[in-house]
Amino acid sequence: MFLEEQIRKDEVKFSLLQVGISIIIAVKNEENNIQPLVESLKNLEWQQDNFEVIFIDDNSTDKTMKEIEKSINGLKNHKIISLSEFEIGGKRNALTKGIESAQFENIVITDADCRPEPNWLNLYSKKFNEKFDFIFGIAPFKQDNFLVNRIACFENLRSSILTFSFAGLGLPYSAAARNIGFTKNAFEKVGGYSKTKQTLSGDDDLLLREAVKNKLKIGTVTDRGSYVYSETKKTFKGYLNQKARHTQTSLHYLVKHKLFLALWHLMNLFSLLSVLLMIYNPLWGVLFATKLFVDLSVVKIIERKFGYSFNLFDIIFLQIIYELLLILNFINARFLKIKWK
Repeated sequence: MFLEEQIRKDEVKFSLLQVGISIIIAVKNEENNIQPLVESLKNLEWQQDNFEVIFIDDNSTDKTMKEIEKSINGLKNHKIISLSEFEIGGKRNALTKGIESAQFENIVITDADCRPEPNWLNLYSKKFNEKFDFIFGIAPFKQDNFLVNRIACFENLRSSILTFSFAGLGLPYSAAARNIGFTKNAFEKVGGYSKTKQTLSGDDDLLLREAVKNKLKIGTVTDRGSYVYSETKKTFKGYLNQKARHTQTSLHYLVKHKLFLALWHLMNLFSLLSVLLMIYNPLWGVLFATKLFVDLSVVKIIERKFGYSFNLFDIIFLQIIYELLLILNFINARFLKIKWK
């Protein structure tokens, strides 16, 4: 009898700790991703009365609307909103409409091609209960053996290490749009997406930039069970286009972040290319060897924290590719016409 009473008390206590959360998902021509996404949302370990899922269709020309309607049939806490032909499209406008329609104060955003882990909302709820205004989490790619996938996964790992290290030092500068949350009040305080329109992307990093400028309380969710997985691009061209968009966004970071990142990447590139200076002095090889050793050590120690696993050969090969692609991505971001979907 005592045990049953204690269980009921624990359930009530847990229920009170659960904040209401609105999941906002902007979609455009995502017919193949809807059903798997909805299935992953069904597996969330969260009381249905305490969360809702809002899909906002941005004038899709495929069967996205029909797939959503079919997949959410019978799910009372799921709904779909469609931008009318008279409304301005685009991801930011779709997200804004979803946020305005949300019944809960706490907002979490992901993308149609993502698969959140079951404990996702629980761990966000803990941060919202701690009165964080903006929160972002780990968003790994699903890893396979194709070269483009391995390159994208390694790049994501290295970027994540830097991103969360900065955040741990109280200097957050970047977040993945597929795993980010904030309160409605904080969103309104930064002016929504109105100050993040310098680039095609940036609904994540530039929104975080505005939160930093407004001195809001920013936290991270790094526990296992809170990851949001997605697929990498299938072609090298698609990957380069995606990275060019992301790099273009970085050109609009705060000055202090741009300076540190520029210095960091230049130091890494110089350490990598120091191998070429061995023709003048073999001692330059010490710098090159030191860089590879440090890269190997850091990746092997931290990789599983971010949902990855690489062998030693991969780390050496992909680290060299990663550093060289930084140059190509910067050139593409500055001089090429970048396309959205």
